[in-house]
Amino acid sequence: MLLEQAQKDFFAENGFLRVPGVLSPEKLRAIQAETDRVVQAASGVEDHNEIYDLEASHKPNAPRVRRIKTPHLHFSAFEDLVRDTDLTDPVAGLIGEDIRLYGGKINIKAAGYGAPVEWHQDWAFYPHTNDDVLTVAIMLDDMDADNGSLGIMAGSHKGPIFDHHADGAFCGALDLAANSLDFDQAAQMTGRAGDMLIFHSRCVHGSPANRSNRQRRLMIWEMTAVDAWPLAGLRDGYDEFERWVIRGESSLVPRLEDVPVRMPYPLAVHGGSIYENQRGMEQQYFKHMGAGGD
Repeated sequence: MLLEQAQKDFFAENGFLRVPGVLSPEKLRAIQAETDRVVQAASGVEDHNEIYDLEASHKPNAPRVRRIKTPHLHFSAFEDLVRDTDLTDPVAGLIGEDIRLYGGKINIKAAGYGAPVEWHQDWAFYPHTNDDVLTVAIMLDDMDADNGSLGIMAGSHKGPIFDHHADGAFCGALDLAANSLDFDQAAQMTGRAGDMLIFHSRCVHGSPANRSNRQRRLMIWEMTAVDAWPLAGLRDGYDEFERWVIRGESSLVPRLEDVPVRMPYPLAVHGGSIYENQRGMEQQYFKHMGAGGD
């Protein structure tokens, strides 16, 4: 699905865009079924591992999964999907034909207890040499205000990179006392299963817990222009970096732009996923304030 100019203009101004019906009903059903299968396989898992990030209330005989980590590395169905032109065509309209996959996950807000994600900028976790860096999310379920919809601060991709530290260590969330953002003004990203949400990695975003009786699963891909190179280095070496050029051609010439950067060091006290990182916060917006708004 190719983007129209009006969609590109909207993205440039607001930093986000919803593209409806990117996944066909057949592709949606297949990936929903695969996701269910992976979650069910968490039965018997004792603790977080290379595939599963677990809710605090998880038990091996009553599995509760809040994230499937890097699904494209473990299950072929997800690798096939992320290389599908149905997904990459809209992305190419925003950052060009040459696209690299930087990472991915499936965030799961289970009915009644799915965990919140505090306000943050993805860019704070992985700054690059330029900011043609997007978060591309596929709704695997209908998403609305009742089941933990993602909230985005429109236009925040054009602003500063906020401090994501607590007590001197990276914590993966904004210091609520160190910014003047009015989170009540966040745009709520509602939509139907199969819709795609694209937002700039510098956008401030977050989401509350799921208090409804419906699950909310969001398959999230981090996509960059191939000439955007991670400033913290190549996590898994050059060959793996090159393997994940999912569209177009690679480049050994990083494009350097004047973009705001604040490095995610010292490392988070609680390592692992964003959920664990954010345990280092002293004040949590969604936990203590109960307001709406990954």
